[in-house]
Amino acid sequence: MYSCPECEQVVNEARGLCPCCGAALTARAGTDRAGPQKTASFLSATLFWSVILAILWAIAWFALPWRMAGSKPAAESRARETLAVLQEGLAVYEVSEGSYPRALEALGDRARQAVQAAQSVQYALQYTFGNPDIDGRIKSYTLEARAGNSHCLNFYTDQTRVFRATREDRPATAQDPPLKPNL
Repeated sequence: MYSCPECEQVVNEARGLCPCCGAALTARAGTDRAGPQKTASFLSATLFWSVILAILWAIAWFALPWRMAGSKPAAESRARETLAVLQEGLAVYEVSEGSYPRALEALGDRARQAVQAAQSVQYALQYTFGNPDIDGRIKSYTLEARAGNSHCLNFYTDQTRVFRATREDRPATAQDPPLKPNL
């Protein structure tokens, strides 16, 4: 005796057809067919949930810009440190060359590493040199650090070495209040 694969009624093995539903009982492997179907169902469910979890993970990874930046104060501190390193490099360059450079690349590896540190905490840096004088020397510059996260400070500094900042969603300018204490 075994169960009919269609109606699950207990049926005598000797019969060829189920007396309840009329299904063919010749394939006694009906119970064997249920095994692979369950396995396939389990694999497809596992694959489905794996894909769903991967999608949710990807959304969380790209939706959270602070994932690598750490905390907001740490990101702001790193941006200020980067600006201070760049100011120091610019001052040394100005003393040795008599002019500020036209690009930050002229400051070397230390400046490049500082810029990369700021970028790692979602800050974009912009260096702008001032107008050259009659002799072609550049005597002024501006540095801006723009936060990728709208809730972080945006920084501004220039050759005066005064740091200015704003929390507004715009670049900081020379008209913004100075930070205390200045680096």
